[in-house]
Parts: sequence; structure tokens; C-alpha cells
Amino acid sequence: MSNDFEKKVNELQASIMEDARKIYSEKVIERWLNPRNRGKVRDADGFAKIKGPCGDTMQISFKVKDGRLSKIKFMTDGCVSSIAAGSMATELAKGKKIEEAVKISQQMILDALDVLPEESVHCALLASNTLKEAIKDYNHTKKDNPNTHGNED
Repeated sequence: MSNDFEKKVNELQASIMEDARKIYSEKVIERWLNPRNRGKVRDADGFAKIKGPCGDTMQISFKVKDGRLSKIKFMTDGCVSSIAAGSMATELAKGKKIEEAVKISQQMILDALDVLPEESVHCALLASNTLKEAIKDYNHTKKDNPNTHGNED
């Protein structure tokens, strides 16, 4: 890579980050650049995939051990705010009892991220709703076959 090209790439990256810092909190930027719990849990106990009104899709999958969310991951094809909200939702839910995790709201995610632009607050709702649907899936599956959940890693 030539020095001129590398210099232009670095300038572009710096410009993007400067613009991002005008719009997003440091917590949002941190979770966008280094999202926690990104991916998909294999053989998940609970799973949901929702497409939001903006077109972003989010999925959340988790394992339950001893009544707690022992492993939880998210994936999204969305923007900075969707990535940050999915990361924060899973971070807030990890290790919680099912009854606690289902109470994670849009406002709790927004508060934990400090702030999202007004036009992006729906991303926190998408994350919250996806988590709730994954828990609903877990509860429904557990009722159908109570011996299949609760002891896996």
C-alpha cells in the first residue's frame, strides 16, 4: 500500500470518527467498534429474529443454565445504533434470571448507552423486543418439552 493511499485512508477514518462523535455517545461508539456478544449461539434454548420498521433485522439467541441466561449473542444487519443496542441488550441480559431479563426495556438500553439520536431510538426498542421474543420462544419450547432446557452450557 502506498503512503499516499494509506494517508488518505487514515484521513477518511479520522473524518468518519469525528462525524460519529458529533452524533453518538462514547458508549455507542465503543459498542459499534467492539460489540460484545456478537454472533449466534449454537443449539440455542431461546431464539428470535425480528425485522424493525426501519428495515434493520436483529436476532438474539441464548442458552439457559440454572434458570439464568448463561450465554447470549445477537446479530444485526443494521446501523451503528442497532449494533450498539444489540450489544447492550445482551450485556444487560447476560447472567440474569429469565424473569429479570424479560424486563429489559427500550429505556434501560437507552440509559445504558447514554444517548442515541432521536431518529435511532427505535433500535433500542428493536433490541428489547427481540430479547423478549427470544424469551417467549424459550418459555414456549420449555413448556412443550420441559426436559430439554436448563442444564446446557
